[in-house]
Amino acid sequence: MGDAQDTPAARVAGLSHRYGDDLAVDDVSFELARGTMAGLFGPDGVGKSTLMGLIAGARRMQEGDIAVLGGSMRKARHRNAVFPRIAYMPQGLGRNLYKALSVRENLEFFGRLFGQDAEEREQRISHLLKATRLDPFSERIVDKLSGGMKQKLGLCCALIHDPDLMILDEPTTGIDPLSRRQFWGLIDEIRKGHPDMSVLVSTAYMEEAEQFDTLHAMYNGRLIGTGSADELRDQTGTDTLEDAFTALAPHGERRKMAQLEIPPRTRENGKIAIKAENLTRCFGDFKAVDDVSFEIEHGEIFGFLGSNGSGKTTTMKMLTGLLPVTGGAVSLFGHPVDARDIKSRARVGYMSQFFSLYKQLSVRENLRLHARLYRLKPDAIDPRIDALLDQVGLTGHADDAADALPLGLRQRLSLAAAIIHDPEVLILDEPTSGVDPAGRDAFWQILSDLSRNAGVTIFISTHFMHEAKYCDRVSLMHKGRVMAVGKPDDIAQEHGKGDLDSAVVALIGQNDPDAIEKGDADEQAGAQPQRRKSARRSAALRRLLAYTRRETYEVLRDPIRLAFAFGGSVLLMFLFAYGVSTDVEDMEFAVFDQDHSPASRAYLQTFEGSRYFQHVATVDSREALVQLLRAGEATLVLDIPLGFGKDLRKGRGAKISAWIDGSNTQRAATIEGYVQGAHAGFLAEQAHQSRSQTSPAASLNITTRFAYNPTVDSIRAIAPSVPAILLMFFPAILMAISVAREREIGTITNFHVTPTRRFEFMVGKQLPYIGIGMINYLIMTGMAVYLFGVPFKGDFAILTLGALIYVTASTSYGLLISVFTQTQVAAVFAAMVIMMMPTVVFSGMIQPVASLEGGARIIGLSWPTHYYMYMSVGAFTKGLGVGQLAPEIPRIALFIPVFMIPALLLLRKQAR
Repeated sequence: MGDAQDTPAARVAGLSHRYGDDLAVDDVSFELARGTMAGLFGPDGVGKSTLMGLIAGARRMQEGDIAVLGGSMRKARHRNAVFPRIAYMPQGLGRNLYKALSVRENLEFFGRLFGQDAEEREQRISHLLKATRLDPFSERIVDKLSGGMKQKLGLCCALIHDPDLMILDEPTTGIDPLSRRQFWGLIDEIRKGHPDMSVLVSTAYMEEAEQFDTLHAMYNGRLIGTGSADELRDQTGTDTLEDAFTALAPHGERRKMAQLEIPPRTRENGKIAIKAENLTRCFGDFKAVDDVSFEIEHGEIFGFLGSNGSGKTTTMKMLTGLLPVTGGAVSLFGHPVDARDIKSRARVGYMSQFFSLYKQLSVRENLRLHARLYRLKPDAIDPRIDALLDQVGLTGHADDAADALPLGLRQRLSLAAAIIHDPEVLILDEPTSGVDPAGRDAFWQILSDLSRNAGVTIFISTHFMHEAKYCDRVSLMHKGRVMAVGKPDDIAQEHGKGDLDSAVVALIGQNDPDAIEKGDADEQAGAQPQRRKSARRSAALRRLLAYTRRETYEVLRDPIRLAFAFGGSVLLMFLFAYGVSTDVEDMEFAVFDQDHSPASRAYLQTFEGSRYFQHVATVDSREALVQLLRAGEATLVLDIPLGFGKDLRKGRGAKISAWIDGSNTQRAATIEGYVQGAHAGFLAEQAHQSRSQTSPAASLNITTRFAYNPTVDSIRAIAPSVPAILLMFFPAILMAISVAREREIGTITNFHVTPTRRFEFMVGKQLPYIGIGMINYLIMTGMAVYLFGVPFKGDFAILTLGALIYVTASTSYGLLISVFTQTQVAAVFAAMVIMMMPTVVFSGMIQPVASLEGGARIIGLSWPTHYYMYMSVGAFTKGLGVGQLAPEIPRIALFIPVFMIPALLLLRKQAR
């Protein structure tokens, strides 16, 4: 297919997509003309996000075909060619962002992914920050941004490369009215500068859908209507888009979309449920909430409106006791808020702005957990859950995992969890963000029933102005201060000529003129930086190093991962070096001397004069000997028979029994060796004193020699062995967690829809952990030499090279594990379980691999730890140099492709 000007930007033909038995997209066909803006709208869970992900190339097609910018998205070569021309912003607040990075660092990361050099990146970042009013927050960490700010930053990241096709999945969810105007103003300005750019948007705001050139209504995975907003209204004979959608929906479903009506509130004697007096909250020097006061009556629906970052969420958290108050006071039911007061907390239901339930549990399991947390009676839990599921429209999803639900259905689940215990006060932080119009109406029908019939006081924040009209009163906030409090209609009439949206914008302008000031920002938005083509090799290197830089930032700013990366190695080096020591000192031994001769006393003096033995008792019977061992008061008892001295004197040899506590087999074997050594030493001394060729030493049948470690200190063998184990464990686990974490939080989408190739993604993420491994290698080597006193005798350079290759192999193993795991917990367990035995048991630390037999020997030789352990121990204790150690390096290096190649082949560039 050619890339002619009249070719559609996207053509979808007979597309169907399933998740198991669920049909998400059902035989969808449509075209997106170049230079136009089209919208997808419909209830939650009807397939909009799946369809957009397929068009963006983030998901693998099953049935049908999609042609984007002149070619089929089934072809990997075409996808790679058009990714630099596509921008994809997934659904969810900041889902494509990295929370540990600042606003600017996120933008720089995306700029590098698209091959931009420093000058081009700076131009585009400066332009986008000014156009979205994010420039004052450029150094703020994303995790500290409000939801709306995250959405604006997500758009900036999607626009960093000036795309030809922009795919935005509910991009203005959670954004305040002023920011939405600025958002669409930015899109309009970009389209003016790039008239051929096509835009596909899904939205939950009907007023936004009015501006799109074409609309596609979806229901149950199918398209049920296509045309402009006017055409859809004409086709259905309705006055609004919501009514048009209701008319287009299957007949059996129209009943569920009945017009919402909230009856007027009956005043209840003015009783105050919530009271805030001069409420203030500071974060360091930043004042998030500044002298806020309001009162909310019993049964009232009180709306909280305002700009993103104005302090709404902070205020709500102070009302629930989740955040301490810096100044002022908060009371519930006339009592000061106290987070420790369980009874007061039980009277409040709270739904946070972000989904905070357990994603791996099913809908029913989440609700059952909350019911138990709120101490509902066991026999009342199941009926209450069934009623709630029907009330919020989740009956058909009761057994679905929460993580598998679309955003809007997750919000319904959060609402159900918040009201499961029948609270008297319900605090809801943007509960309908991302929820479709029918779903929002269902929410508000529930809230209406709670307020009007059950007398529940509802404190709710929202960015939907038509929802604000459902409230009895509203409070408008901006930059931590309340701008106005009153009935929605009164505020709309006084400040916005009857339009509440305009009233909010006008009040923000009165209180903060800079927030809506025109001029430089609009001029900058119109003056688009020119897109430049970078050399292919240079762009590939930028993408690889972009992941390296970003991964490094995230590790350095995550105290847990940072402690695990470095503190874990140091701690385990101590534990292994001392805890795994095979040294046995101060062994308690007892004596059963039946001879009492000078020779027996001389023999015993050999043990008593050694630091390895401690004489604790002398017994006079075999029964007492057994009792000492049984009680654990001695681990060794020397039984010297009658006639010992006489036999020794006549050269007939001595027969001595050494009774050893064998409950700990390894310790018993060590004690046996020490006893044999002391015994041999005594016989050797006797031979020296006799000055005769014929001496008691001639009867010695066991000879023990200790090479390279004459003091028999196990620390000199253990300390060089430990790094081989830890350099496998920590880099591999950290590496596996890193990729699994991207899947868990959703940022893996950036890999799916950008020009980043598998090798660039994997190696870019791998390099920081190779660096962490090498720093740990230097730390542990220093500990062995300077802390444990183990002399280094070999070639440091060749050992360091071996460590570098070994750490690369261990991180490659972590990458391979990450291909098969979806969560960080699974990645840790899988990495540990698989490598535990070959790394610890069959590596040569406990028993030389050469002495192993059968499968154990094969496992030892088939794992890199064995070869690096030989290098480490050899360099420390034997003084081995290049000639002896160099042959091990290619053996270790062989494991890099063994792990890396399958990981590269199995890593999916598209989700399923």
